[in-house]
Amino acid sequence: MTSLTIPPDRLLQMYRDMTRIRKFEEKVYYLFLQGQIVGTIHQYQGQEAVAVGVCSALRREDCITSTHRPHGHCIAKGVSIHSMMAELFARATGCCKAKGGSMHMGDVSVGAMPAIAIVAGGVTIAAGMGLAFKFQKSDRVVACFFGDGAVNEGAFHEGVNLAAIWKLPVVFVCENNLYAASTPMQLTTPIAIAERAAAYGIPGVVVDGNDVMVVYEATRAAVERARSGGGPTLLECQTYRTVGHSRGDASTYRPKEEVEAWKQKDPIERLRRHSIANGVGAGLAPALAAVDREVEKEIEAAVVYAQESPPPRPEDALLHVYGEEAAA
Repeated sequence: MTSLTIPPDRLLQMYRDMTRIRKFEEKVYYLFLQGQIVGTIHQYQGQEAVAVGVCSALRREDCITSTHRPHGHCIAKGVSIHSMMAELFARATGCCKAKGGSMHMGDVSVGAMPAIAIVAGGVTIAAGMGLAFKFQKSDRVVACFFGDGAVNEGAFHEGVNLAAIWKLPVVFVCENNLYAASTPMQLTTPIAIAERAAAYGIPGVVVDGNDVMVVYEATRAAVERARSGGGPTLLECQTYRTVGHSRGDASTYRPKEEVEAWKQKDPIERLRRHSIANGVGAGLAPALAAVDREVEKEIEAAVVYAQESPPPRPEDALLHVYGEEAAA
């Protein structure tokens, strides 16, 4: 754990957000097995500290770009769990009006751009958003999430290089969970991902992606650099998904010993143990237990909301195709 002193209320909120992600994903998996949610889903269990640590260092007006595994990012950035569940149920009340589904979730009102399922697709988009903020003379920042597999795509080079030469306010966040789908990173990438930052003349930082406080501290420094005009940073958050790449993935390519070893580094339990052991705040243990109960109720309420929401009308297919003309 970091030596950074984080107020008890912030720690409690981090715990709440990570718990919301975990319980949301567990419920979604159950509903998927029941056939209530169709299609495929790419889940986030095990990586919660990255999304929460990064988004805790952002303002509401700051933005994120996400990936084919967006549920955790959206929850951490403040997207309504009710609207996310409705989106998975393909209901009109979904955060993308049933047009996005699992891999394209988002809510612009809280700075969560609809997720981009193309590997590395968000990197150039984030650079473009950063350029727009710079032209607007705004101090807004973009946090761009992507996996380790994305660093071998051409779009990664193009986006990071552009952000570097123009000093754009972007924090590039690589969630290195060691596998690009089923391909081990060491078979495709000969150096640490953060070392690639040197080629663009920007800082590259490796952090323990299962320690939310460390992720928060590193992101806060990167955000301050971006907001002040210093340019982008590449964060490599070393983490691990404890589930398959997608729901059709049995993960037979991963040694059981490896999976179990990473489960012992569970980010939620690590924060719980640290907080209680260090006496952060009076009566924190009961507060954490209360959060668990509250989140369970919130998830169940979201399911009911989704089930009772109407499906989109056929004519709604014509909505949101073109941008609305601004008023004169």
